[in-house]
Amino acid sequence: MRPYHHLLLAIKGKILAVTACPTGIAHTYMAADSLKNKAKDLGIDFKVETNGSGGAKNILTQEEIESATAIIVAADTKVEMERFAGKHVIQVPVSDGIKKPAELIERAMKQDAPVYQGSQSGHFESSSEGENKAGLGIYKHLMSGVSNMLPFVVGGGILIALSFMFGIQAFDPEHETYNQFADILMTIGGGNAFTLIVPVLAGFIAMSIADRPGFAPGMVGGLMAANGNAGFLGGIIAGFLAGYIVVGLKYLLNRLPQTLEGIKPVLLYPLLGIFATGLIMYYLVGPLSDVNLGIQDWLSGLGTGNLVVLGLILGGMMAVDMGGPINKAAYTFGIAMIEGGNIGPHAAIMAGGMVPPLGIALATTLFRSKFTDSERKAGITNYIMGASFITEGAIPFAAADPLRVIPSAIAGSAVAGALSMVFGIGLPAPHGGLFVFPIVEGNPFLYLLAIAIGTVVSALLIGFLKKPVLK
Repeated sequence: MRPYHHLLLAIKGKILAVTACPTGIAHTYMAADSLKNKAKDLGIDFKVETNGSGGAKNILTQEEIESATAIIVAADTKVEMERFAGKHVIQVPVSDGIKKPAELIERAMKQDAPVYQGSQSGHFESSSEGENKAGLGIYKHLMSGVSNMLPFVVGGGILIALSFMFGIQAFDPEHETYNQFADILMTIGGGNAFTLIVPVLAGFIAMSIADRPGFAPGMVGGLMAANGNAGFLGGIIAGFLAGYIVVGLKYLLNRLPQTLEGIKPVLLYPLLGIFATGLIMYYLVGPLSDVNLGIQDWLSGLGTGNLVVLGLILGGMMAVDMGGPINKAAYTFGIAMIEGGNIGPHAAIMAGGMVPPLGIALATTLFRSKFTDSERKAGITNYIMGASFITEGAIPFAAADPLRVIPSAIAGSAVAGALSMVFGIGLPAPHGGLFVFPIVEGNPFLYLLAIAIGTVVSALLIGFLKKPVLK
């Protein structure tokens, strides 16, 4: 008898799912494929909506939702939840969709989940299934801001980096190397796209907390942080401040007569929200700017030994959860440093992020007896993902054998990050992998060597620690 057969008999409708991750690139689709494949193995009628970087695909219809047995929401960022009111909804991090598809589908078949009641704001609420509500909610709101900020970071950052190809000062009309096209690239990327990073981060954090009424106060607070040199720290504080101020306003204004309901979103929320957020940020910007400048001065004053330790830590963080909160914390720190004019840390971060998939790919090539045929084929794909700085390609291998793969990946990533600092590499572009090597500050061949050494360290450790596959 097929597993869960007794449960299948009780199912009358589909099981639906939604997957979403902060970047909308790898985790979103890996979770969707993992759930879809497991449902296919179990013979279950299943559909999954992906909220990726290109927008929602395979969108769930209202008719499908109404007839669904249960809905699985595996997401680390904002998802439209109001449509699921009245249905059994399982809310988990996107990593659970990759690692625990059988468990989630079994729970969905049993309807082992609370009925989603909906909320006035319509935002993604943290799970009530045993996780730390406050911590999970804060992470989701932060990742909502980060995911919407990334297109500005990547597009603007690479345009800035391209302007450097004409000379480091080629965008400056007063410099002898001035090039008009370099000036145009810098104006678009640095003067405009990068200027919007902090306001967009703050705006979408606030919107995740308080829905649309939080967006305008968040953007204004973020712009004040950016203009006041409060940087990312100021933007994050402005976003949470604006979001919770608007949540408070909703509660306070809930007692107004029903006849005034229509003016709340168009007048009261933006007026009072922007005023309250702006007033507080007016007094916070100065101290936050001092903290931000202090961090920059501290990094600039670090000796070689301390820089190596910093590179070791940042590189290793990229491999701990391969796209999860620790990885994203390191990546966000690197972006903040680029914005502040310090491009060394992000070079170590990208090196550390490239190593896990490259190390696994090399291990599948050198130690073929330690991997199944399907894993060896996936290893070839990891060469491409690693070269493109997509750390998430290593996740299936890490999930299948975490005690051997994750420590091996961390070791190689830490070595690559430390060597990047030793070699004095700087990276003005926030993403791109091998494709942005020509524009690194320092010797690109030494940067390649740092990543190669880290890759070999990971591959050898994986090969020595893993046991041969039983035929």
